[in-house]
Amino acid sequence: MDDAYDLLAAAAFGIEKVAARQIEQLGYEPKIIGSGKILFRGTMEDVAKTNLWLRTADRVLIRLGAFKADDFGLLFDGVRALPWEKFIPADGCFPVNGRSLKSQLSSVPACQKIVKKAIVERLLAEHGVSELPETGPRVTVEVALLEDEATLTIDTTGASLHKRGYRRLVGPAPLKETLAAALIDLSFWKPGRPLIDPFCGSGTIPIEAALVARNFAPGLTREFDFESWPLTSPEMISDLRADARKAKRKKLDQPLRGFDTDADVLRLARQHANTAGVSHDVIFEQRDFRDLRSDEEYGCIITNPPYGERIGERRELDQLYKTFPHVLRHLPTWSHYVLTAESQFERLIGQEADRRRKIYNGRIECQYYQFYGPRPPKELDMPASAELETSDVESPPQEPKPEPAAMPAFGGLTGKADKQAELFTNRLVKLQRHLRRWPKRGIHCYRLYERDIPEIPLVVDRYHDYLHLSEYERPHDRTTAQHAEWLDRMADVAADALEIPRENVYGKTRVVQRGDQQHQRQDDRRVTIDAEEGGLKFEVNLSDYVDTGLFLDHRVARGMVRDEAKGKRFLNLFCYTGAFSVYAADGGAASTTSVDLSPTYLAWADRNLRRNGFRGGEHRLLQGDVMQWLRAPVEETYDLAVIDVPTFSNSKRTETVWDVQQDYEEALELLISRMAPEGVIYFSTNFRRFKFDESLFDGLSIREISKRTVPEDFRNKRIHRCWRMIVRP
Repeated sequence: MDDAYDLLAAAAFGIEKVAARQIEQLGYEPKIIGSGKILFRGTMEDVAKTNLWLRTADRVLIRLGAFKADDFGLLFDGVRALPWEKFIPADGCFPVNGRSLKSQLSSVPACQKIVKKAIVERLLAEHGVSELPETGPRVTVEVALLEDEATLTIDTTGASLHKRGYRRLVGPAPLKETLAAALIDLSFWKPGRPLIDPFCGSGTIPIEAALVARNFAPGLTREFDFESWPLTSPEMISDLRADARKAKRKKLDQPLRGFDTDADVLRLARQHANTAGVSHDVIFEQRDFRDLRSDEEYGCIITNPPYGERIGERRELDQLYKTFPHVLRHLPTWSHYVLTAESQFERLIGQEADRRRKIYNGRIECQYYQFYGPRPPKELDMPASAELETSDVESPPQEPKPEPAAMPAFGGLTGKADKQAELFTNRLVKLQRHLRRWPKRGIHCYRLYERDIPEIPLVVDRYHDYLHLSEYERPHDRTTAQHAEWLDRMADVAADALEIPRENVYGKTRVVQRGDQQHQRQDDRRVTIDAEEGGLKFEVNLSDYVDTGLFLDHRVARGMVRDEAKGKRFLNLFCYTGAFSVYAADGGAASTTSVDLSPTYLAWADRNLRRNGFRGGEHRLLQGDVMQWLRAPVEETYDLAVIDVPTFSNSKRTETVWDVQQDYEEALELLISRMAPEGVIYFSTNFRRFKFDESLFDGLSIREISKRTVPEDFRNKRIHRCWRMIVRP
């Protein structure tokens, strides 16, 4: 009968219980004895078997002895007493590695030297030789000192078990095969279920899953140090490999998938899959994470996305993680598993994981975030790999299994959303019925709904047969993914209630501006339509910005400007997309001058003028800071002016900062100096807390006309404030 030894499986911190479970499945009785250490008993055949089949351990060691050693004499004697000759032949090569923690013998090189000397004396005596040439098989020895106890082990593995042999080339930030296998083992995935890694890199996770599904022994195609030892039977390892080859299963009916944006690493992934023998079992595609979709159900996302150690731009990384709930909610029956070192991951995605587990990826401390989807139909038991852990480190986990969720891991709505949908439908139908005659009056663009129902804080604007939905921030109990789904539901309701194609409904989130925040571009699809207002045409962008390019609340004010523009020299400051200038030109203005800092808006204004037939030198578009332009020497005067001021602006194109409450006085004083006698100024702001002091301005006749200029379709009668001013002669 073969001798049995104390065997140690070494594993990465955080996955000891995964390795222990696999050792138990191979028929042994494992015991976790510390971080990264699992003890079990076995013969040399068991050494071969575990090296061949363990997927998550890094190596298999023979523990030759452990003893107290708080001085070099005790260390030497303890090492000298161990049966080294049984494993190391007279010509064997036996390098000594060492570690020391919280021990009197803190010098690792000194400990290595003592251990080497003790082994040499033992081998010389036991083998009856006068020299040890170390030209034969390698037997690596390690001395580990922890709190003055020395443990002596022999490495049976050689190169770490993560080196399966299929990954000879690696891309940036590679994930070890053993860690990839652990991530799979800790998930709900099992053979037969779909699996996608949307950040697959060189393909390690889907390849490891394919090896599991086809029951490939992970060490089948590599060699181990123990094979060259004299006490190892060549027939034994040959038979074990033959058995492993017979145990392989046929290729998968349903291939696993790996996506990445990097074509170079995908080429590596395909090479690796081919070398591993699973090229027909894994499909790799170049695809952006934001485009992740699948028609398959009850699958698992298992992934190791980029994090701070690997890509530099903090903002870019945050934006990537913020897309997770929006992308993953489109896989409502799936479970999701994410390994990342990003400590703010849950905050960025807007919800907590069902479970998190600390795991080290090399030297990087990571968390493995687990989000459980619903149970597949007719499935009575989850895979053993999904078992929970306890704090007991003395045995493999035998705890209750986690229950899959009743709701999707990301997204999912309750019955409350159904009630809100009904309320929203009824309100929209009623409002549309009230405004049904407006198109016949030439009003095709108007506000239909404005936060009428407090729990549905949306604004719905209609542009012909298109809807533009804006959401205003308001506290709610939905996760980011659930809220995105809720917004989709409300958009569906609006389309159905108003009998508008769903593809003609566009939604935005209007974040409350705080401090120096400004609205950012939200998309780049450039979905534009020609919208008609007052017999004129305007380019409306439904997709890219919080605002569409046509402020509907100024519809009445634009009409006022047209009515008194005939023969006037018209000035439009902070002109935006030039709608007031178009109205003035249509009213017969002698000239129009439009000033704005943004070249994007000025180009937009130019298109609006041209689509209505207004071209030529009498319609000037000036790009620059409005205040700097006003401070410049007066070149000409104007008879009619509109200054619709922003609340706040700190554009990168200028060093100055605009604040309406602080700067409006100077702006108006400068504008007055450019006005002809009896010139008319329309001054407007949407700053709700704005305080206008008429006493600051001499030579002006001032009248607030806000009640006249806010259209009747606006429920918020303070959407803007507007004053009409006349410059006295």
